[in-house]
Amino acid sequence: MKQKNKVDAFNLQEVLTVLAIIGILLLLALPSLMPLIARTKSVEAQIQLKYIYNNQTTHRYLNSKYTINMNELDFEPPKTTKEEGTSNYVYEILNASDTSFKARATAINDFDGDGVFNVWEIDENGNPKQIVKD
Repeated sequence: MKQKNKVDAFNLQEVLTVLAIIGILLLLALPSLMPLIARTKSVEAQIQLKYIYNNQTTHRYLNSKYTINMNELDFEPPKTTKEEGTSNYVYEILNASDTSFKARATAINDFDGDGVFNVWEIDENGNPKQIVKD
């Protein structure tokens, strides 16, 4: 006589109920997490701008002036998400002279869906500043 081994398992209704509850909780939590997500993505801009600042400082020590040419800084901007990369920002040097420079990082994605794109800038003082808050 064969004995059947019964395996404890969940049925389809139980699994779908749990997934529905998780989905509802996620929808409730998502709006409160959006500012945190935007702030986390802005760290990328701050890091890259600090890198530009460090390279500009080195360039100034060597050449007695800042440069507007990113190639002279050995800075290759990362590929953006629109170029099948991972970067959420476009980087540019706005102006450069013997004593000052200004670089900008402009978001290419609207992180929280409000139509405002995040903008960060850095100058010869080396402190990234948020110009437009997303």
